[in-house]
Amino acid sequence: MRLVLASTSRFRRELLSRLALPFEAAAPLCDETPLPGESALDTALRLARIKATSLAERYPDALLIGSDQVALLGDEQLGKPGTLDDARAMLSAMSGKTVLFHTALALYNGETGRLQEAVDVTRVTMRTLTLSQIDAYLMREPDALFCAGAAKSEGLGGALIERIESTDPNALIGLPLFELITMLKNEGVEVL
Repeated sequence: MRLVLASTSRFRRELLSRLALPFEAAAPLCDETPLPGESALDTALRLARIKATSLAERYPDALLIGSDQVALLGDEQLGKPGTLDDARAMLSAMSGKTVLFHTALALYNGETGRLQEAVDVTRVTMRTLTLSQIDAYLMREPDALFCAGAAKSEGLGGALIERIESTDPNALIGLPLFELITMLKNEGVEVL
């Protein structure tokens, strides 16, 4: 079956390419605003589902992959900062604390209408950071503006982190590959 990643994220494209399966990437139709009172887990799952199903008419014969990530610091959801000021504020708030990254995955089969969903929760304990360390990181890691909580774990972002607890290290980067492999198998697509 045709495989389509409902994402414009180069991070997710790079992760999916690790499976060595042919795929296309397409921009999903999705408003990423959390709903009032919605938990971080529910926000991530809803957005992953919308991303996957939003392309069903355009790709009726495909397996559509949607994924979304929401960081949770205490009771506050942290999305992608988009600006340096917001990134600085998020990283300052996370300094020395544990953040839960909810990475949701949805696989929608356009032919059968079957939807599979899962959420990986990764616990990330941040180092205690000074403002000058945060600024140095943001100057050298401009892609952080496009990551939940501005915390890009790969590359220089590793210097922000004291500890990571996860069942799938790929999830923190943006796509839970271990679960995706299982979902693809359920649809008859073998990776190996």
